[in-house]
Order: sequence, then C-alpha cells, then structure tokens
Amino acid sequence: MRHDLTTLNLVLAIEQTRSITRGAAQEHLALAAASKRLSDLESRLGVQLFERRARGVEPTEAGRALVRHIRSLHASLYALETEVMEFSRGIKGHLRIASNTSAIAECLPPYLVEFSQAHAQIRISLEDLTSAEVQAAVAEGRADVGVFTAPVLDNRVQTWVFARGRLAALVPLKHPLAHRESVSFDDLLAYDLIGLHAGASAQELMREQAAARGKTLNARLQVRGFDGIAQLVESGLGVAVLPEHPAERFTRVFGVRALRLEESWAERDYYLGVLRQQRLPTVVQRFVDTLIPREKQ
Repeated sequence: MRHDLTTLNLVLAIEQTRSITRGAAQEHLALAAASKRLSDLESRLGVQLFERRARGVEPTEAGRALVRHIRSLHASLYALETEVMEFSRGIKGHLRIASNTSAIAECLPPYLVEFSQAHAQIRISLEDLTSAEVQAAVAEGRADVGVFTAPVLDNRVQTWVFARGRLAALVPLKHPLAHRESVSFDDLLAYDLIGLHAGASAQELMREQAAARGKTLNARLQVRGFDGIAQLVESGLGVAVLPEHPAERFTRVFGVRALRLEESWAERDYYLGVLRQQRLPTVVQRFVDTLIPREKQ
C-alpha cells in the first residue's frame, strides 16, 4: 500500500491544527481536495483517523498511531537528506552510537578517538541513553551500535564484552566514612544516596541490592550527569556510587573522596551490541573491529 507525502503531511497538519480547514491551508490545498485525500486514506486503511467535534477534530487511536509513524518518517527523511548531502563534503558514512553514561565516562572515549583517527571521513553521532534504552535503539534501528552494561534484555541484539569497569563510592571529605580506603554497600545504605535518574543501570543495580538486603534505597536526589552528582556530594547532601575512573577524576576537582566498593557486583562488564544480521554494514563492522579482535567476533 503506497501513501504519498502530500497526504501524510496533511494528516500531520490536521493533527497539529485540530482542523481540516486550517490543515488544508497549511499544506496549500483546497478544502475539498484535502477532505477527499483524507477520506481516501481512511478508506484505504479501513479506519477512521479523526473524530469530528464541535470545536474541530481530534485524532482517534489509529490517527495518533499514524501521526507517530509520519513523524518518524520525517525524521528518517531528514537524516537521509543530511547524510546524502554529506557525501558532497567528503563524508563517506555516518555511525550512530547509543551508549549509557557510565561507558561514556569510563571506557568509550579512547575507542572513539582510535576509530575517528582511522576513519576521518566517517561522521560519528553519540547519544546518551540508559542501558535498556540503548538496546531498544539498536534493536529498532535507531542506532547502529550500542554500548551498555548488564542485563542483556533483547535477543535481537548481538553482543560482545569489550571492557570491564568497577563502581566506587564517593563521599564528602569530612564524611564519617572518608578516612576509610573501602566500604561495603551496607555502609552506604546508612546514608542518603545521590544517584542517576531512574532507569540508569547503576541506579537499578543499587535498588536491587538494597531490596535483596530487605532495605530501602534512600535515593534523596537523582540527577543526570556525574558532574552534578559530584557537586551535590561535595555539598554534603549525601554519598554516591559512580564508575571508578570518573570518581577518581572528581577527587581532583571537588572536595570528595573516592572509596573502593567491596562488592562482587561492583565489577561489571561493558557490552558492545549490534543488530543481529547476516552481514554487518561496512561502517558498523569497522567500529566492531576497533573494539573487538576478529578472533573473538
């Protein structure tokens, strides 16, 4: 079934203006022509897209679903046009990477430098998402590769472990725990915890560990970004659990101390994921080769 862009843009305009008349005007169509286009589309799809009401029109559930797909189509068309135009400027490809915050802060940058230096004509875009969101983005084709931590949730994604990291505790310099070299998670549970937003892998891991101990995670504040967490810890608003490398860096910038977290789950793997397919696109394969030796693929 084929749908022309003019009709799809009309549907989007009607949804935005809540009026067939205004939608038609926005798309430079006569009202009669717009009404026929809408009627023909509804007949082909076998559903009603809009409900006529006294104050205008409202999209039905089917109409809202179609609008979501039209917006997705517009985004894809824009990306297509942008990427194709880049070839005229010498760009030979585009790699879309989705990664969780921890990987960006702890292990991914050196690989990005290596890849970009070896493939200067490939443009890289990087999006910061939770581990679950990263896997969904790869599985649904919104990202070419993903970098995330366990658990692996989607069997449509092929994965390799490419790096390991540790979690550390971050406390203010004058905190009762600051004189120690290491702490347990039970030690931290006695204090307010400053964490990442809900859905972040480390945050969910701590929540699970607290529940396993029959305790509640006192997540007093949740923010996006490790810098914000470090500043709040310095202010004395609580303690935090962060990847070890950025935690150590923050000790040189803020009034905080990084302590070893003595838990088996504090050590974790970083996964590289791609959509399962018989043959990877060339750009994606080159990035996989940068992170994973051929004999381990």
